[in-house]
Amino acid sequence: MNEPLKTNLEPSHREHNKNPMKFEDFRYVRPVIKTIEDQINACLNKFEVAQSAEEQNELISEVNRLRQKYYSMYNICHIRHTIDTRDEFYEEENSFFDQNNPSISALTNRYYKLLLSSPFRASLEEKWGKQLFVIAELSIKTFQPVILEDMKAENQLVSEYVKVKAAAEIEFRGKKYTIPALNPLETSEDRATRKEATTAKWGFYEKNAATIEDIFDKQVKLRDRIAKKLGYNNFIDLGYARMLRSDYSSEMVANFRKQVEEFVVPIATELYERQRRRIGVKKVKYYDEDFRFASGNPRPKGSPEWIVEKASRMYNELSRETADFFDFMQVKNLMDLVNKDGKATGGYCTYIDEYKAPYIFSNFNGTSGDIDVLTHEAGHAFQVYSSRHLEIKEYSWPTYEACEIHSMGMEFFTWPWMQLFFEEDTEKYKFAHLSGAILFLPYGVAIDEFQHFVYKNPEASPKERNQAWREVEKKYLPHRDYDGNAFLEQGGFWHRQSHVFTTPFYYIDYTLAQICAFQFWIKDQQDHQTAWQDYLNLCKLGGSKSFLELVKIANLESPFEKNCVERIVREVKSWLDQVDDSKF
Repeated sequence: MNEPLKTNLEPSHREHNKNPMKFEDFRYVRPVIKTIEDQINACLNKFEVAQSAEEQNELISEVNRLRQKYYSMYNICHIRHTIDTRDEFYEEENSFFDQNNPSISALTNRYYKLLLSSPFRASLEEKWGKQLFVIAELSIKTFQPVILEDMKAENQLVSEYVKVKAAAEIEFRGKKYTIPALNPLETSEDRATRKEATTAKWGFYEKNAATIEDIFDKQVKLRDRIAKKLGYNNFIDLGYARMLRSDYSSEMVANFRKQVEEFVVPIATELYERQRRRIGVKKVKYYDEDFRFASGNPRPKGSPEWIVEKASRMYNELSRETADFFDFMQVKNLMDLVNKDGKATGGYCTYIDEYKAPYIFSNFNGTSGDIDVLTHEAGHAFQVYSSRHLEIKEYSWPTYEACEIHSMGMEFFTWPWMQLFFEEDTEKYKFAHLSGAILFLPYGVAIDEFQHFVYKNPEASPKERNQAWREVEKKYLPHRDYDGNAFLEQGGFWHRQSHVFTTPFYYIDYTLAQICAFQFWIKDQQDHQTAWQDYLNLCKLGGSKSFLELVKIANLESPFEKNCVERIVREVKSWLDQVDDSKF
């Protein structure tokens, strides 16, 4: 692999240190909805009667500024609410946004309609780019005033699911754990411990199954109702429009899933057999899946503070741009990384427009996942930091499948620095990371196929949904053995997957991006400078192009191309086959 690049930064690259306002100093003020509505409507009224493209361009900038101000308050609220879901003030503010975000969406919808009907559209497209108009066309298909109250209800249901998981207190050997805090015990070297810990976690989901299934049942029926009010046959096409998918269809996705079934599932099955031999069991059970090595999974060798210190060195050495970025994140306290009581589960990256500040949220728990956060979520953050020069909100992020190329790509570009975190277990980590990426693909497409079933059959009962998941699971994850756990045998595993509840159809994105990220991994081993420049160019473009346009610009092959999946995973398999994993 490439040796880390040494980079000396000029003082000019540290200018943000001159104004080190930290996240805790970012001012939150609840927006006055009536004022926001009046201001945006006033701009749109002027836009409608404007006599020149120049006048409309100025109004686009003003509408964008007003929307950015509103969503900055929303994102500050969202971050502080997820850091402590028990905080009553931000709980109330979060509910405020659940209720009012649809009203801002309605204004954005009017803005998009006016953009598309502008007599100066050609000039506007020349200045702002075609992608804004693609986004506008798709977005107006997702909203009409008649669904406003339904959207509020949908937001509330998402918040309910998040709260159920955040409130988890799982009893294990006399102590109580959150879901993330239990994870290290689920990968214990002692099989009895990991079985007991994993069983305890799924006991929480089983205990809350009726609540979770009721939330989801309401979501599915509500989303189906919204789709039909908007003139769709079901939620699937509306879901794709919400995801702003402009250059591929559900049929293309179905064909991609077939490629994964044909070319990846056999490799994954072979990898689980290698794992079975490594950990010395007769059969890999569900509580063994995340335990990869008899000597224990690779774990970072220090505290959270130590990890961040090593990450700082890594990004300083990777490139001038990443050095500047990570320094910015540290100086301004734009990361909340450690698991604690009351904190929402999972991890994410968001962006606060007014401060041009990305934010990374995670739940460190002492596993290798802590390092993955500081590469994966930092990949998202680096992209939005790199494209912060783009003037319009729509271009801060690309569509999700393109977003995930940045995050998964960064995971591979940082490989030469993994010894900082894993020391003697570095090669073990790399094998686990790369094989784990292959093992993820069948699960990722299984979640997607399940969601297509759900929204094609909105009247299915919770039991029928669980059965459908179990059938899909057997197709893509034939190795899976639940060891008699009735809840999981009956199809309860998908309850843990937040994306299914919060952002329907956002999961195939990870699998499409993984195929693209593998290509960066291959290129990086051959020619680091060229690979990194392609990646940097991709990040700077933000959301100004569609998914397949971005893939082409980054000199990557589309995952939808015939033989792409087969060719890429064959190269990954070749690398894995050359590793003597019995020594780990």
